[in-house]
Amino acid sequence: MKIEKGKSAVVVYMLYTAGDNKMIESVSEKRPVSFSFGSGQLIDGFEENLIGLNAGDSFDFVVETEKAYGTSDPYAIFDISKDTFKTDGKLESGLLKIGKTFPMHDSNGNLHIGRIVAIHAETVTIDFNHPLVGKELRFKGKIIEVKE
Repeated sequence: MKIEKGKSAVVVYMLYTAGDNKMIESVSEKRPVSFSFGSGQLIDGFEENLIGLNAGDSFDFVVETEKAYGTSDPYAIFDISKDTFKTDGKLESGLLKIGKTFPMHDSNGNLHIGRIVAIHAETVTIDFNHPLVGKELRFKGKIIEVKE
């Protein structure tokens, strides 16, 4: 049975950033993942490259930035007051460091993960873009099963 929209597939894979081959994620046969195709849960380039494959097929492909997580959105980068991070009026020592991530909720209650990219006297700059934005991704793996 081939992967197509409306079907699910059990998959194992390794995810790397293309170019430098830095491993980002590894999904082994001990704990494979199942994806539903055509549901919008997958990045476009991943889904497009798996459509038409059968159980037992291997894959190795690169997804271009535009079909992965896109390019950086400048509107997803904010300066936030350091007061936001205070507890009982105090800022915990070492809490604010470049590269540290924080879960935050928007005004609608949606969870977003932000990463500190700059620290200023009264504010911190936090980038809420996906960590893989701007990167080409390489997926290498195998289709274990295709289901209705």
